[in-house]
Amino acid sequence: MEHQVFVPVPAERLEAALADPARVARAVPGLQQDAGAEPVAGRLKLRVGGHSVTYRGAVRVAAREDGAYAVEGDATEARGTGSVKLALTLRLADTDGGCTVTVEGTAHADGRLAQLPPEAVTTAATRLLTRFVETLAEAGDPPESKSVEAPEPKAPSEPGSSVFDTEVPPPSLGPEADGLTEDFPGAAEPPAEAAHARRTMIGRSAEEVDHAPPRGRYAPVPAPQTVGVNAAVRWAAPAAALALASAIVVSRALRRRRP
Repeated sequence: MEHQVFVPVPAERLEAALADPARVARAVPGLQQDAGAEPVAGRLKLRVGGHSVTYRGAVRVAAREDGAYAVEGDATEARGTGSVKLALTLRLADTDGGCTVTVEGTAHADGRLAQLPPEAVTTAATRLLTRFVETLAEAGDPPESKSVEAPEPKAPSEPGSSVFDTEVPPPSLGPEADGLTEDFPGAAEPPAEAAHARRTMIGRSAEEVDHAPPRGRYAPVPAPQTVGVNAAVRWAAPAAALALASAIVVSRALRRRRP
């Protein structure tokens, strides 16, 4: 197996990233690290064609004397008896505008991965290596240093001073309210009408706002007053009875006068 990947970063940056196991773990696509395990150990879901196989294992990266890096790893299926073992060699070479990473080595697999088409397995492996090298180059970028400005020291307060000794400025209700007082120079405080006008201009208190009924378009519509007809009926009934009785008396009187 041989595969090459070009990244637009110098080789020194990749060497620094390969020497840090934490950066190597972050560069493995889809790796879920186990708590308390080795830096490059955990669960990895590998997609091959329309299938996906989850493995649990570890990877170790070591620098060699010739400047290359040895990558060894072994994993077993999370839901099965299959296993994977790999032994790779990474060689870094500076080129125009970046670095070329050459991956050589062998890999042995059995279980579900061995039952899939070899072309699909090779495509998935090269895609995983390409993403690993590209992510490793990005992880090797030096973090930007941010300058933190120190807060300005506060001036020490005078000994013996207290917040209660601070002069409180007089309240100001605005030019409109001051004009009301000038209209009544002889009184200690303006009359009730002026006080009401001042409260209207400045605003009502929170208690008044909470309990005051709404005004304007949101004011409640008073219920229509029903016209009382009991009084008219009360006076009309005796009058009708009196008229009926008078008619009866007059009719009887006329009958008696007839010969």
